[in-house]
Amino acid sequence: MGYYKRIRELREDHDLTQRQIAAFLNITQPQYFRYEQGYRDIPTDLLIALAQKYQTSTDYILGLTNNPKPIP
Repeated sequence: MGYYKRIRELREDHDLTQRQIAAFLNITQPQYFRYEQGYRDIPTDLLIALAQKYQTSTDYILGLTNNPKPIP
């Protein structure tokens, strides 16, 4: 699974819009849309911010693990 599918699932699971997440990341909604569709690679700093927002690990978002709980 590509990370772009995970960031969409996480956003939808938290009942957030692309516009809300884009505002949180301080980017435009079309830019976030490109990350979520897999058109652009997400920068590391935004990946980390999303992991913190959703209280998960970057490994989970990247599809390296299926465990959404962050490792302490």
